[in-house]
Amino acid sequence: MPEEPNPDEVAVIRRLAEIYKGLKEKVADVIVGQDRVVDEVLVSLLCGGHSLLIGVPGLAKTLLVKTLASLLALRFSRIQFTPDLMPADITGTDIIQEDPETRSRSLKFLKGPVFANIVLSDEINRAPPKTQAALLEAMQEHHVTTGGRTYPLDEPFLVLATQNPIEQEGTYPLPEAQLDRFMFAVKVDYPSEKEEVEIILRTTAEKLPNLQAMLSTDEIVAAQQAVRKIPVSEEVAAFAAKLARLTRPSDSAPPKVREYVRWGAGPRAGQYMVLAAKARGALKGRFFASSRDVAGASHAVLRHRLVLNFRAEADGIAPEEVVDDVLNAAGNPSEG
Repeated sequence: MPEEPNPDEVAVIRRLAEIYKGLKEKVADVIVGQDRVVDEVLVSLLCGGHSLLIGVPGLAKTLLVKTLASLLALRFSRIQFTPDLMPADITGTDIIQEDPETRSRSLKFLKGPVFANIVLSDEINRAPPKTQAALLEAMQEHHVTTGGRTYPLDEPFLVLATQNPIEQEGTYPLPEAQLDRFMFAVKVDYPSEKEEVEIILRTTAEKLPNLQAMLSTDEIVAAQQAVRKIPVSEEVAAFAAKLARLTRPSDSAPPKVREYVRWGAGPRAGQYMVLAAKARGALKGRFFASSRDVAGASHAVLRHRLVLNFRAEADGIAPEEVVDDVLNAAGNPSEG
């Protein structure tokens, strides 16, 4: 059981909740709609987890990430994944440097684009597995090792990787074991008709507003630490574990799980749902996480961890429908 937050951590969370509303308003000045996507990216940042953004091109995924980076005073970099991209193109490489006076030569490490606070990895499934693995290693270890030396990555460190769900030719889909490394799979949907009209009017008129940072990097790191200190009851942890276990095919699983799921979510899903519940509570100024917070994070945590069978594809069953069935089987979450 995590220890209760001390007064300094309570103050950090209270400030975070105060800034949250203004942050959403500033994002709305640039991005039309996508409230849920903004919330899920913020939650993943507060939890120190990485996210997969799934949506067709042209839905302002890059603009959204750049906007958040500006408002949070975070260094942003973007990597366009291509079939010829090499691991060193991401992590960096050693170069030979000559001293102009002594003419002596030495190796100097030239940092790659992964050395940023927020790294947008565009179309990660277009790069070969070796390059994907280099990024995933950096995500997991928060450092890069080359030439026998280890270089720590800047904190906070968040990778937001995008996948194009409609164009699969010439791609290298991430294996399920690697997908499990992402805390969230954030689904970026088409805008509504009203939102689409607003997007057209806004983007064909004046320039986008200049954004001033609302939080410093030190404050974000402090918020990440404070979120982890938020206490969670055994009831809430049990509910998260129940959701994860109900996704695994068995005689006691919900009907859609038994019929359409080959493999369910592992224990990491429960860990991420509880972490996300803490962050959701913190953004609302609460010093506890409820079962409703767990349920609210369940789709983003579980959708990419379910391995569906061929029958699901034939019947047009999406992972979200299976998660809905799991939530119904788990019962209505309490506010505890």
